[in-house]
Amino acid sequence: MANEANGPTALAAGIQARCAAIEVLAVDVDGVLTDGRIIVDDRGVETKNFHVRDGMAFALWHKAGKASAIISGRSTPAVERRAAELGIGLVVQGVADKGEALRALLAETGATADQVCYVGDDLNDLPALRLVGLACCPADAVPEVRAVVHLRARATGGTGVIREVVESVLKAKGLWHEACGHYLAPTT
Repeated sequence: MANEANGPTALAAGIQARCAAIEVLAVDVDGVLTDGRIIVDDRGVETKNFHVRDGMAFALWHKAGKASAIISGRSTPAVERRAAELGIGLVVQGVADKGEALRALLAETGATADQVCYVGDDLNDLPALRLVGLACCPADAVPEVRAVVHLRARATGGTGVIREVVESVLKAKGLWHEACGHYLAPTT
């Protein structure tokens, strides 16, 4: 995980403190969970490619007892299906104002803005990114997004961005080993 000030080094104390407060992970889809391409077959069916490491990240996040949400400007059944597979209960699609959608999410979950990490990549994510305690983006986010985030992943959209974010946050919270220790323990 990199930030503009420190490059791809250990998290700065201020960023670590932001991570420590996070209880809700909210993410965009196109350009974050996917590489941003929209593929429509000749029957009009839209498909998306999701990275398996992001799926593992959501599993670890939930194992740590944390909530997650999707906020997307587009609406597609593929997102509903992937969210159901990953146990993401809060899914808001087809929203024009992601800041407004995030405020509704806060009201629904009872979380404060400082307790939310939002991951977005494009201009329509800016209202949500500016509201949260921890704003993150993929390496290939648009310049306007890169300018306002606290953390920028080394991964590009669709290549494990959420895994990087979740690992950074859980490590900062001291929950990484608890969430994935059973995978790391040597077998006998």
